[in-house]
Amino acid sequence: MKRFVIEREIPGVGTLEREQLREAAKKSNSALRALGPDIQWVESFVAGDKTFCVYLAKDEEIIREHARLSGFPATKITEIRKMIDPTTEHP
Repeated sequence: MKRFVIEREIPGVGTLEREQLREAAKKSNSALRALGPDIQWVESFVAGDKTFCVYLAKDEEIIREHARLSGFPATKITEIRKMIDPTTEHP
């Protein structure tokens, strides 16, 4: 599967309480179960009026279908081609 970053514009998401975020995760997980093994949620970062989500998926279309089922917009979908981190400098 390919790795993607999904930017979701959700006004006020950064001010949601823990229980509200728990409900959002529940809704997302329900959509993921309906879509089957071709999509997986890795993690999300909540900042202000946006979330940045990392997903593994077969293609962008299944990410768009997850957005439709869950009700969370996929404002921008970017495929991650390569990754680097602090250890990249070492052979």
